[in-house]
Amino acid sequence: MIRLLVGLIGAVLLAGIVHIVTVFGVPRYAVADPWAEIAAFGADGVFRRLPPAEPGKATALPGLDPAMRHAICRFTLDGGPVRIKATPGDGYWILELYDRRGLPVYGIDDRAASQKAVDVLIATASQVARLRENPPEELDDIVVVDWKDRGGFALLKIFVPLASQAAEIDAALATAECRTTVLP
Repeated sequence: MIRLLVGLIGAVLLAGIVHIVTVFGVPRYAVADPWAEIAAFGADGVFRRLPPAEPGKATALPGLDPAMRHAICRFTLDGGPVRIKATPGDGYWILELYDRRGLPVYGIDDRAASQKAVDVLIATASQVARLRENPPEELDDIVVVDWKDRGGFALLKIFVPLASQAAEIDAALATAECRTTVLP
């Protein structure tokens, strides 16, 4: 009887370990990760406007808010730091930065920004150190994000309070910049 009980406990523990390893291992081996999905929207280093989300319908990316307009930019830091500039206007906006796995790393919105324009520099620790050695004049107005990965993506969202303002917001998204910059 004791051998049967020990065998059952061992089997349950082994099954639990296998399940835990499987659950944590699946994201690592999944083919359709966010990095690959975003590549379908266009070239790296350029903001691409996403189609407007509609309530009850599938969206270009999961979880997009129908009350917002969205633009996405996939970037790598291999060629240097990436600078994101946009002028979203007076309404509510948010810029979210995600790593290659789709995990949120940084976010800033209109209330946290000291100005109406978005000006963010994403750089590795070594690139930030080089930047601090010879800082440009406008560095005080730039939000510098120390990035731990080789790449990621930025999602710019702007609230559309009235349908009549959608064209103006689309124009603001179209002028948003996301490009590799050269350090001084």
